[in-house]
Amino acid sequence: MGRLLLVFGVLLVVIGGALMLFGRFHLPGDLTFRSGNTTVYVPIATSIILSIVLTVVLNLVFRQR
Repeated sequence: MGRLLLVFGVLLVVIGGALMLFGRFHLPGDLTFRSGNTTVYVPIATSIILSIVLTVVLNLVFRQR
């Protein structure tokens, strides 16, 4: 269990770092609404891609057990 939590922690750090580095790049399916001082960002395409990648990674991790 400890090893699994460590892997998830490292993945969160890597994903967080990538989001900070590539935060200015938006995929075509991501929506941004601006009105005055308010900006709302809805990352639809990014969420779908992240979901697919995490599904593949978790299937590989759990399949080896």
